[in-house]
Amino acid sequence: MALPVETFFLHPDAQGTLQQQIQQMIAQGILSGRFQQGEKLPSTRKLASHLGVSRITVTIAYTELLANDYLVSKGRSGYFVSENAPTPPSFTAPPESLDAVDWARAIGQKFSGGAGLAKPQDWAKFRFPFIYGQADQSLFDHANWRLCALQALGQKDFAALTTDYYDQDDPQLIEFIARHTLPRRGITARPEQILITLGAQNALWLTTQVLLTQRRNAVLEDPCYPALRDILSQSRCNVTPVRVDQDGLPPDAIPPETHVVFTTPSHQCPTNATMPMERRRALLDRAREMEALIVEDDYEFEMSFLKSPSPALKSLDTDGRVIYVGSFSKSLFPGLRLGYLVGSEPFIREARALRASVLRHAPGHIQRTASYFLSLGHYDALIRRMGTALHERRRIMEEALAAHDLRISGRGYFGGSSFWMRAPDQVNTDDLARRLHAKGVLIEPGRPFFAGSHQPANYYRLAYSSIPTARIREGVDLIAHEIAAT
Repeated sequence: MALPVETFFLHPDAQGTLQQQIQQMIAQGILSGRFQQGEKLPSTRKLASHLGVSRITVTIAYTELLANDYLVSKGRSGYFVSENAPTPPSFTAPPESLDAVDWARAIGQKFSGGAGLAKPQDWAKFRFPFIYGQADQSLFDHANWRLCALQALGQKDFAALTTDYYDQDDPQLIEFIARHTLPRRGITARPEQILITLGAQNALWLTTQVLLTQRRNAVLEDPCYPALRDILSQSRCNVTPVRVDQDGLPPDAIPPETHVVFTTPSHQCPTNATMPMERRRALLDRAREMEALIVEDDYEFEMSFLKSPSPALKSLDTDGRVIYVGSFSKSLFPGLRLGYLVGSEPFIREARALRASVLRHAPGHIQRTASYFLSLGHYDALIRRMGTALHERRRIMEEALAAHDLRISGRGYFGGSSFWMRAPDQVNTDDLARRLHAKGVLIEPGRPFFAGSHQPANYYRLAYSSIPTARIREGVDLIAHEIAAT
């Protein structure tokens, strides 16, 4: 392909003849690295027409560049950047002083600097990736996902592919969630009570924006999903972390005057604790007493391969007090960015309006593809296959951890895909992670999950969703060796 002619333009303040200006323009493009060796230039006719000059002017400029070995001519194929063209010099970023804007004053609200978890983009290249939430290529059903995507591109689904839903969603996906997904959690909902989101995190952000203000109070678990703490901080509401125990969030520890409680009762993040039924009812009673709302993040219920999960907190709700957050991104693949909110119609109406003003809706093609994948039974088959694989990986990891006396602080009662670990008190898992990184081992330090300035430094999370079964024992051996050497 030729370089787009639109990338060529003459600077209005350029000096010299038109021929010289064209030469300088192309030479600078090569020297700056914009034009790469071997790339084809526009034809003399096309460039002349684009620049509004005569063709002979461009031809002479090309001839001079040929003579200087910037270009090479390949007969009727045209002109190309020469393999012997000067190599672009290494680029040095301009000093910050050239930016005349005082960004400290110009930025009205900061969103960076949160406690989000850092995951290497090249995690798959590591031999022992004990990190959470990544897709395992060996388990995913590529063939059927591809077929569903092609089906969603067909003429029959042209409207689903191209329609601007504005504030609505693909009715086929909504129907599947209402009739198949939610009943598995004991939840009954009408289409007007369901909203598709760009993953669970987008659902949590929408919920926070609708329900909380600077004068309202929120409670979140400690430790918790770090991105949720960032979302609440950005909303500028008053946030109270409540330390969880072996049964999750203790209702009696929730302070009075709380307006919204964020919790992960089925699979506490990151400790994996499951809230017993008695405590779930106590939490609902506590919320009713305070006239508070509860946001239930049920992010991993599909990974219940040990036994059937408890009914969702939302299923016990008789007041419309619980807002339910679900996601397909955890069970399919994180790049899907497809989740959903379930709540009372007045709340969903406001969340829908906010979503429409920010991003309209999730892409129609993604929604319809997911709908086909779910409704044709491929999703359930994938979940069963993943459950079998994760069950085996969990068994092997438990044996390996026990062999080295590595302490498990929390494991999912129904399954899940990770262990919450506690190292000896003297071990700083941030340092441990850096040393293991050099040996091809990825772990997640636990400090970012905790609130406050006195975060425990000796916790860490080990996930088994992305590491091949055959490498688990060797990876755990390396972790144990590094901890013992601390």
